[in-house]
This record gives sequence, C-alpha cells and structure tokens, in this order.
Amino acid sequence: MADKLVSHPSKPTATKPQIYSNNNSNRNAARPVYRSHPHRYRRSCCCYCCLWIIFIIMLFIIISAIAAAVMFLLFRPHRPSFSVSNLQISTQSRLFNLTVIARNPNNKMTFYYDPVSVSIESNGVSVGDGSIPAFVAAKKSTTTLRAVVNSKWELKEEEKKKSSSLVMKIKMNANVRVKIGGSYESKKALVRVVCDGIKEVVDPSGESSMKKNSNCKVDLRIKIWKWTL
Repeated sequence: MADKLVSHPSKPTATKPQIYSNNNSNRNAARPVYRSHPHRYRRSCCCYCCLWIIFIIMLFIIISAIAAAVMFLLFRPHRPSFSVSNLQISTQSRLFNLTVIARNPNNKMTFYYDPVSVSIESNGVSVGDGSIPAFVAAKKSTTTLRAVVNSKWELKEEEKKKSSSLVMKIKMNANVRVKIGGSYESKKALVRVVCDGIKEVVDPSGESSMKKNSNCKVDLRIKIWKWTL
C-alpha cells in the first residue's frame, strides 16, 4: 500500500532581525565640530598694532627728551635782560630822552629784534610814545639803545615853580627771533619789557634827573626745541 504522503504545514522560518551599527553615528556625535574664530584673530591683530603704536610714541618722546636735554646742556639758554640807564624829561621841548641797556648773556645765541615800541606812563596815565630802531644783540654782548619819545604830559603852572617828583613806568614791546649757532633759527615771538618804579625829579627849569638805574622785567616765551625762554 502505497504510502500516503502526509503534508505537514511548514514552520515559518524565523528571520533574523537586521541590526544596524550606530558606531559611525556615535563617532560623529563624539567628534567636536571645528569652528573658525575670525573675531579673535582680528582682536589680537588690533592689540599688536596698538602696542606697536604706543611703543613708537614712547620711543619718540624719550628720544625728543634726550635731545632737548643735550641741547639745553650745550647751549644753556638765558633770557636777555634790559635796564633803563637814563631818562630825561624836558617840559619845554616836551621830549623824553631815553637810554636803555640790552644785554645778551648767551654764548651761542643771537637775538634779532624788530623795531621796539616804547610807551611811558605815570600814575597809570600814558605820557609819551615812541620807538627804538631794530637791532641785533650778538652773543655775550651789551647794546646801548637810545630813543626820543614825544611827550603828552605838561606841568601845571604851580608845579613849574617848584621841584616835583614823578614815578614813571616804561613798557617796551617787540618781535624777536633767536639764532643758535649757524643753523637753527626760531620763529618770531613777542617780548614784553616792563621797567617800573623809575623816579624822576623835575626842577623848576623843567629839566629832570633820574635817581637810579631801573632793572626791567622781561616776558619772553620763545620755544626752542622742548624748552622755553
């Protein structure tokens, strides 16, 4: 008897689940992302530039200070001095005869003066105006300057009969430039000279005599390199 074929239902074959490896994703997740820092680079460049500029400025200041100190030690600059040696008043001719002494104490500096304007005051009132011609004060020199000043002042009749004492003030202004050695020449600057406390005694004849010489104050602000006279 023929064997009967008995078909058995086939068992479903179990499929293996597919396993995906996450090694690549984990590796990518763990790897840091590189980002450029352009701002930090620019900031460092700016800092370096600022430091170099500050260094150059400081170096220039130090070199200038050293050069000024060397110039000062070499030339030893001093202001010129002025004094009034004589002032005569003539009430008859209405003139002032003024004599001024200008001294230059410097060994290597020459002063070039433009015409000097002269103003004479008494008790705060202007009594005469005039001028002194331009002149040159050479190194280590003494220059005598003379000027005739027109007087605006006139004695009263009762004052003419007796001796009178007057206190005068003389103001002088001029532009001046300085030449050092044979090369450097400064720009022009204004020099102001004030001679105060000049005592004059006027006799009945209208002539006067000055009691003593008067030293003057000199205001000169002329810049030579880094120092000022």
